[in-house]
Amino acid sequence: MHIVDVIIFVIYIIAMLSVGVYFFYRNKSTDDYYVGGRKIKPLHVGLSVVATDVGGGFSIGLGGLGFVMGLSGSWLLFTGLVGAWLSAVLLIPAVVNQSKKQKLLTFPQFLESRYSKNVAFIAGILSAIGYLGFTSSQILAGAKLASATIDHLNLSTAVLAMGAIVVVYTVLGGLKAVIYTDTVQWIILMSGLIFVGLPVSYTAVGGFDVIQKHLPEQFLSLGNVSWKQLLNWALSIIPIWFIGMTLYQRIYASRDESSAKKAWFIAGIFEYPIMAFTGVVLGMIARVAFETSMFSELVSTQTMDEELGIPFLLKTVLPVGLLGVMLAAYFSAIMSTADSCLMAVSGNILTDIFNLHHRENAIRISQILTMVVGVLAVLIALKMPNVLELMLHSYAFMVSGMLIPVLAALIQKKPSATAAVASMIGGGGVSLYLIITNVEIIPGIDPIVYGLSVSVFLYILVNKIFN
Repeated sequence: MHIVDVIIFVIYIIAMLSVGVYFFYRNKSTDDYYVGGRKIKPLHVGLSVVATDVGGGFSIGLGGLGFVMGLSGSWLLFTGLVGAWLSAVLLIPAVVNQSKKQKLLTFPQFLESRYSKNVAFIAGILSAIGYLGFTSSQILAGAKLASATIDHLNLSTAVLAMGAIVVVYTVLGGLKAVIYTDTVQWIILMSGLIFVGLPVSYTAVGGFDVIQKHLPEQFLSLGNVSWKQLLNWALSIIPIWFIGMTLYQRIYASRDESSAKKAWFIAGIFEYPIMAFTGVVLGMIARVAFETSMFSELVSTQTMDEELGIPFLLKTVLPVGLLGVMLAAYFSAIMSTADSCLMAVSGNILTDIFNLHHRENAIRISQILTMVVGVLAVLIALKMPNVLELMLHSYAFMVSGMLIPVLAALIQKKPSATAAVASMIGGGGVSLYLIITNVEIIPGIDPIVYGLSVSVFLYILVNKIFN
């Protein structure tokens, strides 16, 4: 990588850390640190939502899907559009009203307002574990990008460096720093991909005729995906909009219900079609570059990690200066998700597990917790090979445990706390067991299907018995 690209990238990192330092001196309470003072405008919240949800993990993961299946990989983020708009209509009105009354800081606190402290405690544990895994996936995404584009940098060293940058930035700034920089980071990412990455790489591989010649015919179709895969994606991603701690924090940070809804509609459009097709098309172009031996100096075998396709493509085709801009763009996406997930885990631990958010030194405790969680996330990232798989496993665990209690809280006038606890432990436990043991009861069906089934069954059964 040329020294010019290194300088551009380093300037970006310093700028992001400077924002964290700025807000370090302006955060006066846990409201400032975790929900941005509850006064943030819809555009900032909307761009922060999509930056957090898509982030670097899905950016790198979408490229991998484009590399192995073509345009049909875009259906992954269509589920994001559906989830965003459904939650805007069904969830936001209930959550905003409750948050204004009780000054809520976390997602489990919403469940506590409808159930009990025990339910919030279990939800806090499940959310913290799930977002710990999700944070690790973002750090791994950043490390893959760095190791593929920076000469002589191995993956383990890149994981440690990426983890250090994300943790320091998040510890200092809190949610307000995260949201405002998310706006800038998302603009950098989309501008970089649409106006730099796509046209330059498209031209470099030889245009549409070359793409059509070297890709299988089904790569140019939206039908190159099985119903099982669509089901797995839908059950993993749509429900996360109803249980995601990072999303609840942004609902709380919005000025009012109308502002939150506008933010969610903005986020949905950016997820699909804008980011969905941008990511998979770049992955398809990377596949063409690989097939035409453009990566011969980077890959010595006939196969390669599909998630390295886009990083290798950028390194190969971008001229000096533009590579630094695109690296900054991708790291923007990665940081926007990783920092939000770190905030989510530390918020769960501080508020829902240990109930320390009312203490005078709560902000300092929050920063220490964020640091500890960041270290754990780095250790997990060192052990996991695939970004998208780690993200979807984290989603599956959280959705299996918490979706049914949330839906019951929205539908029932007096939902059962006992049934909610049974549903969370049973559903999350089954999903986690199947993920860890890698057991496939029905080939092609993800653990989330079984976890959700158990969660529904237990809630209905226990609710019936205790009522």
